[in-house]
Amino acid sequence: MQFRRLLHNRSVSAAEMSRHAGNRTGQRVAGRHVVAVQDTSELVLGSRRARASYGPVGKGNVAGLLLHPVLAVEAGTGALLGLVSMQIWNRSGEELAPQRKRVTALKESQRWIDATRQAGEVLDGAASITMVSDRESDFYELFAQRPHNVELIVRACQNRRIEASQEEPGLLFAFIDAQPEQSRFAVTIPAAPGRRARDTELAVRFAPVTVRRPRNGADPALPETVALTLVDVREVSKPEDDSEPVHWRLLTTHSVATGVEARRVVDLYRSRWIIEEFFRTLKTAGFDIEAADIGDPHAMINFVAAATIAAVTIKQLVQARDGNTDQRLSDAFDPDDRPILEAVCAKLEGKTERQRNPHPKGSLAFAAWVIARLGGWTGYYGKPGPKVMRIGLTEFWAIKYGANLGLRNV
Repeated sequence: MQFRRLLHNRSVSAAEMSRHAGNRTGQRVAGRHVVAVQDTSELVLGSRRARASYGPVGKGNVAGLLLHPVLAVEAGTGALLGLVSMQIWNRSGEELAPQRKRVTALKESQRWIDATRQAGEVLDGAASITMVSDRESDFYELFAQRPHNVELIVRACQNRRIEASQEEPGLLFAFIDAQPEQSRFAVTIPAAPGRRARDTELAVRFAPVTVRRPRNGADPALPETVALTLVDVREVSKPEDDSEPVHWRLLTTHSVATGVEARRVVDLYRSRWIIEEFFRTLKTAGFDIEAADIGDPHAMINFVAAATIAAVTIKQLVQARDGNTDQRLSDAFDPDDRPILEAVCAKLEGKTERQRNPHPKGSLAFAAWVIARLGGWTGYYGKPGPKVMRIGLTEFWAIKYGANLGLRNV
């Protein structure tokens, strides 16, 4: 009942939850090299009330909300550090003017610019910030208006006009296709819906490019050109399972002069996969948020915001369960959570080696073991996933509430 009142409270907003979560993440990233990953996901709400209260998503034949989070990931380790920001909105369903007649500030594409600006502010204490995003974010204003402290890696979608000599192609894709292959390296492509994980070899081309301002739709006040580097990565051989070969054209503000630097850009871009796993945690693997039947859009937006923050912690716990990320407990928990976690751990541990927490106290892996045990994991079979961690985290919050209640003078 208290949670329901919180969601419906008009003084509670997703924007305020986002700011609070972002402030906590900003404290964690100090001195670290950070990849900020942004993307948009549609939340399809299937109840009868959804059709009346929510705007169109998908191809316009279903209703729901849109969620655009930014996640902070540590470069090198791939450890999820927290939520930077989130935007959640309900489309009005009103007919809009043609896209080319609207300025960017009045389009949904403005979310990419806003998220990049917010990342520059929230993560300002980081040693470096690289914003990574997929093809939908490939528009000129994002490059022209990026904050001074944020580098960009964007998967190219538009075959843009570039400055070129008479002997060179004047379009982006033809230009990079004409460049010689400069290096190769081996990678593991992770599994995805309809695709198995596979080891493969990638060929790399890269070159500096000067991108011209689009003739149509772009603000004439924007600079006429933007200097970038294009890194082209393509799979050498056709996959055995007949899935689509990898081919990424990556536009970046990072300077790239060697194969090693090109590989680093590719590795930073591959950090984007974590946000796909995050959406899976939020939708099907952990929370099943699209099954929520809340008719009030304000309350539903607040619910999505709260679930997004919780799903980040769940993803951190799943990622840290084996101790591979070497993260501190403070990357996901408050300082006063440590004695509670250690007390609970002492009650959960058994006599056998596999029933004992193998991770050092004060580490996120230690907390992940405790949360997994609270969620029903025995320590013997398999690895705890998002659903187990969600149940365990809910149990921990109840224990924490009881412990704090017992400390009050009642």
